[in-house]
Formats: sequence, C-alpha cells, structure tokens
Amino acid sequence: MVQPRAVEFDRFVAARWSALLHLARLLTGGDRHRAEDLLQEALVKLWFAWPKVADQAPEAYVRKVLARAAARSARRRWWGEHPVDQLPDPPGAGDETAAVDERTRLEAMLASLPARQRAAGVLRYYQDLPERDVAQALGCPVGTARSLTARGVARLRQLLSEAVEPVEPVA
Repeated sequence: MVQPRAVEFDRFVAARWSALLHLARLLTGGDRHRAEDLLQEALVKLWFAWPKVADQAPEAYVRKVLARAAARSARRRWWGEHPVDQLPDPPGAGDETAAVDERTRLEAMLASLPARQRAAGVLRYYQDLPERDVAQALGCPVGTARSLTARGVARLRQLLSEAVEPVEPVA
C-alpha cells in the first residue's frame, strides 16, 4: 500500500519539477547537469523534512535549500569545464536558434556573478520573491539581500553594456 506521504510528495515533485529545475539552472549559471544534481539534493532533503513542511511551504523550503546549496557548490574550484571564447558556429541571419543563443549569452553573464549575488537576483527578479523571502532563503538579513541584489544587477548592467553585440530581450 502506498503511503499518503509518498503520494503527496510525488504530486508536489511532478507539479513543480520543471520550475524548480529552471530555478536550479539559473542558480548554477546555466549548467544543466549541476542544476539536476542540485535539485536532486534539495528534493532528498525535502523528502526527509516533508512531514514538517508539507502543510506549510514546501516550495519555499526547496528554494532555500537550492539557494544555499548553489552558493556552497560555487565555492568549489573545479567542475571539469573548459570555457571557450567563441562559439564554434555563430547563428546565421533568421536562424531560429538566435533566441536560444541570446538566452545562453545572458545565462553566461549571470554565471559570471558571485553565487550569492546570482542567487539573490534570481530569487528576487526571476522568482519575483519579496526581499524578506530572498533574505530568508539566503539566510541573511534583508539589508544584505538587498545589497547583494543591487550589486548583482549593477554588474549585469555593466556586462551588458560591455557586450560587443547588443543583447535583446527574448519575447
């Protein structure tokens, strides 16, 4: 017989998997593999805490675990990646991959931010969380969350203005 706890947890994961994976991907700077690992780690922690958080705010709990785990994993020095200066084949005119290319450039710029600034910006502007919730997810005072967000946005603006090719918002 299936336990109600498992059914509720499975429903939550099935309903929120895509959004949580996208959040994890943004928090890891666009690295899908690290994002999947990060989300798996967060969901394991959620499983053990499920009896306590199921009736409250399981998504907030997962966001908090993701943000903290992303910051922790960013402190590791080596992930086995070799960044390159140029893409092998730039998209041609009218190429439908141009939107994906633009998004990739933006994610690369986002990835260049320090982990806590990236997490603060993603939680504040992508997840549209109030500053109080961002601070709670990062485990810091509201003022610190506010300054991390402001510094991250300022750095992104600087990177965008320095970009050789203008980055256009993707609709």
